[in-house]
Amino acid sequence: MKILNVREITENIKEMCIEANHFLSEDMKCVLCNAAETEEAPLGRQILEQLQENMRIAGEDMIPICQDTGMAVVFLEVGQEVHFEGGSLEEAVHEGVRQGYTEGFLRKSVVKDPIFRENTKDNTPAVIHCEIVPGDRVKITVAPKGFGSENMSRIFMLKPADGIEGVKSAVLTAVREAGPNACPPMVVGVGIGGTFEKCALMAKKALTRPVNERSSIPYVREMEEELLHRINATGIGPGGLGGTTTALAVNIDTYPTHIAGLPVAVNICCHVNRHAFRIL
Repeated sequence: MKILNVREITENIKEMCIEANHFLSEDMKCVLCNAAETEEAPLGRQILEQLQENMRIAGEDMIPICQDTGMAVVFLEVGQEVHFEGGSLEEAVHEGVRQGYTEGFLRKSVVKDPIFRENTKDNTPAVIHCEIVPGDRVKITVAPKGFGSENMSRIFMLKPADGIEGVKSAVLTAVREAGPNACPPMVVGVGIGGTFEKCALMAKKALTRPVNERSSIPYVREMEEELLHRINATGIGPGGLGGTTTALAVNIDTYPTHIAGLPVAVNICCHVNRHAFRIL
C-alpha cells in the first residue's frame, strides 16, 4: 500500500492550475501551429497567427493565455492501493485550487450560489470527478474550463432509432448554434451512451484526451474524422470570422446504455483547451 499525504495533492494542484492557465499542452501547440499553416482564408490565418503570438507572450511574461481562467475541473484516478493521510482528499483539492488561483494571480470567477452570485474570491470550489482504479498511483488532471465555450454545450436525449446519423446531426447542431461564441477554433468533446449525467461527464473528459489521439474503436474513429471534416466545412472559421479551421479536433467517448435511450452530450472547448496532467 502506498501512503500519500494530501499536502502533495494540494501542492501539485496549485502548480497545475498555474501551469494550465499559462502554457498550452504540447498536443494543442502542434495542432494550432498546423492549423495556421493549412488555413485557407487570409483573415483566418491571421487570427491563428495572432493566437500563437498570444501563447508565446503568455508563456514568456507569465500572463494567463485567456482572461477567463475558468472554473477548475479536476479529474482524479486513484489507485485502490493508495491510502491518504493528513486530512480530507476533497478539501486538499479545493485548497490546491485556492492557492493556485490566489498565488498565481488568476481571475476568480466562481460564485457561492448560482442565483445570489457572491464571488468566493478564490475560485473555489472546484468540480471534482474521482475514479477508483487498480494500482498504487494517483493520476491528476486539472482542466480549467472557461464559460464562453461551456455555455455552448448541449445534451441530446435521442431515440435509439436516431442511430449514428442522429448522433452526427446532434453534434453538428451544437457546433452550428455555438458559432463564434465558443471562441473557435474549438475542440469538441462528445459523450455517447450511459445516462444523462454519464454522457456529459464523458464529453467533458474527452476534451482532455490528446488531440492527436483518435479512438481505438473503428466506427468511433471514423465518426471523429468525418465530424471534424464536416465541422470545418461549416465556414465558421477562426474567431467566427470565416475560414476552413472551425475545429481542431473531435474527441468521442462511448459507454453502454439502456435499450430505450441514446444520450449524447457535446462539450465544446475554445482554442486553448487547457489541461495539465501529473501522476503521483
